[in-house]
Amino acid sequence: MTPGTIVLLHTPHATADMWGDLPEALRSHGLDVVAPDVQGEDGTRYVARASLIIAATAPTAPLVLVGHGAAGPLLPGVALAQRAAHRKIGAYVFVDADLPRPLTDGHGLPMPPDWPEAPCGYLRTRSARDEHDRAAREARLRGWPVVEQTPPTDVAQAFTQLIAAL
Repeated sequence: MTPGTIVLLHTPHATADMWGDLPEALRSHGLDVVAPDVQGEDGTRYVARASLIIAATAPTAPLVLVGHGAAGPLLPGVALAQRAAHRKIGAYVFVDADLPRPLTDGHGLPMPPDWPEAPCGYLRTRSARDEHDRAAREARLRGWPVVEQTPPTDVAQAFTQLIAAL
């Protein structure tokens, strides 16, 4: 797929700094990237604040929503807000992330009935904890491509490889 804007959503109660140099590395691959800093929020407040920040950046569709850690289950809510604003979602990428669950996402947010309406993929980095093994296995069972980043491949290369597979 050819992405519009890549939206990197950090784990709630962290900051966008947790992405390190990934935004710049992806930009060096020619991608448009935004990494909203949604500090001190979780659940519905995280979704609302992230959605406002995304809108303020005037992203280019189709969006690729990327969630790290506990932001993974929030992606359907963020997507719903983007779709309500007529911004098409092109793909979802979960980076060492928890996966959304049917009916609710574990944070009390309703799951859109048509989710996922776009392809999904999972990126497991070498820094992932063992608890993400289960999420990566579940992603495979859902038929999603799973890319395991291993040295010397950097995260940006693994990410672009996954986007190409979607």
